[in-house]
Amino acid sequence: MTPPTPAEAAGDARWLAHRYDPQADAVHFLPVSRADHAGATFLTDEYLPAGLTPLVVRRSEAMAAAPPPAPLHFLFHSAYCCSTLLARAADRPGWAMGLKEPVILNDINGWRRRGGRGPDMAQVLADTLTLLARPFGAGEAVIAKPSTAVNGLAQAMLTLRPEAHAILMYAPLRTYLASIAKKGIDGRLWVRTLLNGMLDDRLIDLGFEPRDYLGQTDLQVAAVGWLAHQMLFARLVAAFPGRVRTLDSATLLADPGGALRAMGMLFGKPLDNAAVAEMLAGPAFRTHSKSGAAFDAGDRASEHDAAARVHADEIDKVAIWAEAVAAGAGVSLTLPAALV
Repeated sequence: MTPPTPAEAAGDARWLAHRYDPQADAVHFLPVSRADHAGATFLTDEYLPAGLTPLVVRRSEAMAAAPPPAPLHFLFHSAYCCSTLLARAADRPGWAMGLKEPVILNDINGWRRRGGRGPDMAQVLADTLTLLARPFGAGEAVIAKPSTAVNGLAQAMLTLRPEAHAILMYAPLRTYLASIAKKGIDGRLWVRTLLNGMLDDRLIDLGFEPRDYLGQTDLQVAAVGWLAHQMLFARLVAAFPGRVRTLDSATLLADPGGALRAMGMLFGKPLDNAAVAEMLAGPAFRTHSKSGAAFDAGDRASEHDAAARVHADEIDKVAIWAEAVAAGAGVSLTLPAALV
């Protein structure tokens, strides 16, 4: 794509607001077509086309040229809960554009964790949300699925966008533990990285001392992160009544049509039966979100059942432990304000 002027990039959804540089107070835009959006598992360099040259624009210039933002809504999630599936389904031309884990939000979160100085952080976040709320088609909403690492900014994002609604997605505890176990060392390292970030964000209040985590197994650490997200999501439900709903992966897979209809109503974009049928027949519910291979709810259940059998002893012990921790900390295993 021919490099545009800063004003043209800021007004064109084909130029994704990809990174934020707080030292230069600049936004890096990348040329990403709608087809590339759909084909990318996440909007990260790993999944975007190789060799894209960023257009670096000062934030003030970008905001001076940015169009009025479209309606923006969120899918916040605690990982391994079919959130990517729902974000893919939501990317329906003429209805909404789905954004799967835009890295620019991670940049702002990292800047915050480092005690960033410079521009006002709330204003940078507000401007970033405006730059993300640029759909490809007229009349479309934008449905953003931030990374799990960004959940510490969820309350700020909902506060800055009072018209926005959100679905808080999670997997049942044992399903989540099986997902981590079947990922092997990658999953076990990931939950420890997540724990460190949540500790930095002061999102964990389960009665443990920092040194206690060193004595916990990988799946115990996974359970701690899951319980902390249940606490966070419950607080968001209480803080934004009527604007936030919760959805667990088991409910989504058992009644995907009902979940899609309820999502449409929550986001102010009702879906008729024909639209729901098309979404259910589309690639989101028929292919694997990462590999692109044929993959449906039955395949997903078989994969999880196999992992649960292999790691049954560890999962059972950790689940019982986590349930005791939850009872002591007043954490509900099932969130209120269910979408379906």
